[in-house]
Amino acid sequence: MRFAMEELLTAYKKKNPDHDIEVIYGSSGNFYAQIVNGAPFDLFFSADAFYPQKLYETEQTWGEVKVYAIGQLVLWSASIETSTGLEVLNQYPKARIAIANPNLAPYGQKAVETLQHYGVYEKIKPQLIIGENISQTAQFCLTGNAQLGFIALSLAISPTMKNVGSYYLVNKAAHSPLEQAYVFLKRAKDNPLAHSFTKYISSPEATPIFEKYGFGLPGKK
Repeated sequence: MRFAMEELLTAYKKKNPDHDIEVIYGSSGNFYAQIVNGAPFDLFFSADAFYPQKLYETEQTWGEVKVYAIGQLVLWSASIETSTGLEVLNQYPKARIAIANPNLAPYGQKAVETLQHYGVYEKIKPQLIIGENISQTAQFCLTGNAQLGFIALSLAISPTMKNVGSYYLVNKAAHSPLEQAYVFLKRAKDNPLAHSFTKYISSPEATPIFEKYGFGLPGKK
């Protein structure tokens, strides 16, 4: 979400120049653990709905979980043509493959589900390079530490990567849905800024920004 979020913030602050919002980026699982241990966040934007739902079920939120975007997983490479899709794993059987930590990062979990769906996970498991989060995973691919990587479409078409390498859209049927959700934490109940910002990201003005970075929107085909 980094590139999309930064553009959303820029657009929001043009309309609300006096509003101060601080964003911290990292893996969804790490932030979940921090929130459980009392980290002072108002809003939690996750790369899935699982972690916000866990917070909701343990009564650490104000209000219910809301899906804000639908992510898309891609297979990306700076040096290998990926148009053949996962067949490229057979074409380059010794390639190092980067994924985000599936225990902390939803995109990493979906990468594992995809590899299991195609029956190749156990075979290539020794070749996996694990990033702490999806941004670090993309860096592994960019720097050549990994020849292939499963990353977010939003990163593949970001300013940093869009003119480098190639990507293949992973079939959405190969993994469970990448529903990205946010939730208000209890301290944000009476925070007008938190309410104002979430209202903005759900508005028609925000739609082109989400779409620019390859995100689908809930309820929109």
